[in-house]
Amino acid sequence: MEYVLETNALTKIYGKSKVVNEVSMHVEKGSIYGFIGKNGAGKTTFMRMAAGLAAPSAGSMTLFGSENLEQQRIRIGTLIESPGIYPNMTARENLTVIRTALGITDKKRVDEMLALVGLSDAGKKKVKNFSMGMKQRMGIAISLLRNPDFLILDEPINGLDPAGIKEIRELLIKLNREKEITILISSHILGELSKLATHYGIIKDGVLIEEFDAQELETRCRRCHKLTVDNAQGAARVLEEQLQIQNYDIPEPGTIRIFEHLERTAETNRVLIENGVALRESYLAGQDLEGYFMQLLGGVDHD
Repeated sequence: MEYVLETNALTKIYGKSKVVNEVSMHVEKGSIYGFIGKNGAGKTTFMRMAAGLAAPSAGSMTLFGSENLEQQRIRIGTLIESPGIYPNMTARENLTVIRTALGITDKKRVDEMLALVGLSDAGKKKVKNFSMGMKQRMGIAISLLRNPDFLILDEPINGLDPAGIKEIRELLIKLNREKEITILISSHILGELSKLATHYGIIKDGVLIEEFDAQELETRCRRCHKLTVDNAQGAARVLEEQLQIQNYDIPEPGTIRIFEHLERTAETNRVLIENGVALRESYLAGQDLEGYFMQLLGGVDHD
């Protein structure tokens, strides 16, 4: 497995508080990694360390498989917190100033980036008159000036209306698929994040509690009849032979998930018991993606 970003027990301490607590993250090359957590969970601090904007208190990381972080960070584009833009300048003027500051000699890069993020027609309009969505696209254009292989985006769709969210989503998918840019993105809008992320990391109170891919998430949220039994293998034989149920799995010893005939739960329970299976629990499980994330995080964040 090739990782663009890999951290090992990365930690950040402010005073007596571990804001980021021994986080070991794995961002696969070519992925869109959705980084999820409540406000204050440590997302922004972690991203700042990955981007070189804050020094870790402990732990280590590699970028593109290298420990030479300073050299590899040239390949990163970032949008963390508000984009640094000059409100009384146009988008083109802003990008020209930043291109010069970064030492990028190719003047065509400015127009290329404006076209890429859909701001070519902004013309002489000053940035202070931009909508929130336009400002976010402007920030992404700035992050793309160096032609990066890896983008770190902290809440790029926060505060946008539905049309603005759709624009940013389509742009990020385009960058990932056409430009082959790996993306680490945090967001509170979990349903939206699930439309583009290929992998996920869940952070709670500074601790990365889980990493999984989109396929695994879909499986976990899939509606099913979940059973806790004394003998899962024996119960499976009953399901197949007596009820002709084939679409099931045994995710862990003593647990069976059935993904078909969910309207027949009472019959399934009765047949299992009649065939000597000790049934401890039986219930319908599964929920939407946002519900699953909220369950992991421990309640809804009303921020």
